[in-house]
Formats: sequence, structure tokens, C-alpha cells
Amino acid sequence: MTFEQLQLKVTEITSNSNTTVDEKLYAICELLEANITYYNWVGFYFKNGDKNELKLGPYVGEPTDHTIIPFGKGICGQVAVSNQNFVVPDVSAQDNYIACSITVKAEIVIPIFVNGENIGQIDIDSNTPDPFTEADERFLEFVCKQVAEIIA
Repeated sequence: MTFEQLQLKVTEITSNSNTTVDEKLYAICELLEANITYYNWVGFYFKNGDKNELKLGPYVGEPTDHTIIPFGKGICGQVAVSNQNFVVPDVSAQDNYIACSITVKAEIVIPIFVNGENIGQIDIDSNTPDPFTEADERFLEFVCKQVAEIIA
């Protein structure tokens, strides 16, 4: 499936009024993991109330021990502070990387903004070295905008 086709599916998922927010987020994770061969772990992290930490939300892939991530720690924690996309072509080259699995070679994290505030992010791990392109970034920014609309 192309990114354009996936965008239509994401819009269908987010506009379904018969499902909860978590069900929609999980469905997005399933859609991306099933249709993009190099998306091996797809999940959402959200700001944990007033704490300076992220809490794991719906995800698809290997179970992770990283259910809480302090701001600034790891790629996700850095995005929570920087408010910027973070594409990591080679996780072994990152000093501040939290290893979830020895099979992970690359990671991309895109923040989710609601009313200008970074409230969470989509996190994708890949077992393929350096797979992410600008097209992935633009597509995932679209996904994050759709998610922001159902959370706002």
C-alpha cells in the first residue's frame, strides 16, 4: 500500500465514531505495521499527566519494558523536549538510545501537537538499517495530525 492509500485508511480509522480513541490508535498501529515492511514496532507515547515523562499507549510489536520514559531520555524522551522529528538511521550510533530489542536498527519519532502543545508521539522501530525517508516523515506527520484531532 502506498502512503497515499494509507492516508485514506488512517482517515477512515480516525473518523469512525463507533470506536474509542485507544481502539483507533491501536488500529493505526496495526495498519502501519502490517503494510509497511520496515515498520517492525509501531506505538504511541503520551505525556503522563503533569509529570515530565511519557507513558506508553497502544502499540503493535514485541512487548517492551519501556512503559514510562522520562523526558530527555532515549529518542522518545528527547522528542518530548525538542518538539522536533527525530530520525535515527542507526540506533547503535546514538549515545542516548534506549534499546528495546537487539533486532532494532533504526527509529523514527514524530511529535503530536494539540493546540501547539506536544502531548505525545508516534514511535516506530525498524529492524532494517536506515530505512526512513522524507516521505516517511511527511506521512507520519499526517498521521500525527489525524491523531491530534481525535485527542483534542
